Amino acid sequence: MAKAPPREYVWLQCSDCGDLNYRIQVRTQGGGGKVELKKFCPRTRTHTLHKAKKK
Repeated sequence: MAKAPPREYVWLQCSDCGDLNYRIQVRTQGGGGKVELKKFCPRTRTHTLHKAKKK
């Protein structure tokens, strides 16, 4: 049986207000770049760019 690739949790930080709104899992192997997603920010009530940040 194959092992699952190692994963770790990172927080998504809003680029406008700086709040840590979402927590997602990312693969640690493979050397992928930083995660950047457009997500909803409850404080500003708009869709803004969220970047991955380790806590």
